[in-house]
Amino acid sequence: MVNDVDKELSEKYCTRFGMISVEKGFISAEQVKEALSEQLDDNLANRPHRLIGRILLDRGWMTPQQIETVLNELFKRERTG
Repeated sequence: MVNDVDKELSEKYCTRFGMISVEKGFISAEQVKEALSEQLDDNLANRPHRLIGRILLDRGWMTPQQIETVLNELFKRERTG
């Protein structure tokens, strides 16, 4: 059940999370591609679904503060359309 919610959130916000992270200069587009590939590999191997931010954090490519900044921007854009 929780994994289904994570997947729904991921599908809705994953691409935009990566785009904003690159816009802010926190990571490169290549790092986003690698994280998305890892997320897909996890899903294909029936491992628990991880959000893109978790993968980027686990790899040490983003800090918790950077993830919070991106999430705040993501939700701000969501509210303003």
